[in-house]
Amino acid sequence: MTRIPPNPWGDRRRVTVGLLGGSFNPAHEGHRHVSIEALKRLKLDEVWWLVAEQNPLKPVKGMAPFALRFKAAAAFANHPRIRVLDLENRLGTHYTIDTLEALGAVFPHTRFVWLMGADNLAQIRHWEHWREIYARVPIAVLARPGYCRAALAELAARRFASSRLDKAGARGLARMKPPAWVFLWAKYDSSSATELRGAGKKPAPKPPKKKRQETAKKPTKSPRKKSVKKNPKKKR
Repeated sequence: MTRIPPNPWGDRRRVTVGLLGGSFNPAHEGHRHVSIEALKRLKLDEVWWLVAEQNPLKPVKGMAPFALRFKAAAAFANHPRIRVLDLENRLGTHYTIDTLEALGAVFPHTRFVWLMGADNLAQIRHWEHWREIYARVPIAVLARPGYCRAALAELAARRFASSRLDKAGARGLARMKPPAWVFLWAKYDSSSATELRGAGKKPAPKPPKKKRQETAKKPTKSPRKKSVKKNPKKKR
């Protein structure tokens, strides 16, 4: 296992962090949308993007090199409270449950929340030891177009139905004892890495927001009437 840096906040500070794992092949507006919604609605201190070397459930074919995906994600995140990290490489983990266990050991006082879209809720039953993920950390699921109804009818949502919080409980999710999860209905963002790859598009880094500069409008001048100049009398 590669040694990773110690807790940057020290052992005494308790912070809340949302974890968004994935291939980020490539990073897109949907990732930012989920992250920013989680920061606001879960009252998190930070969100970490955990860029995976290779998702065990995704094919190797079509996967861009890790270094390129990581660099592009770091450029695209462009937010002071979103960190793009290669922790899974450093920890030597491949499955989410192993990553969560390792992070718990390295950052014992940090409160983690696993973040995912409704598409992942629909297929989390295929993940390695998925029930243990629910037992390890609170989970926040954010709506994605075309997946919500099917996801909420799937095995995971039914299995942990009694642990689901309403939207009012979302703010305190990070400090809840698992299993605890919430489904957050939010404005949809339909960005898809698959569609971006198929179209051959690369999402541009998000530019920083510019403040509008208000300029005073100049009063319109009424046209001057032409005056006939008189010859002035010469002074003697």
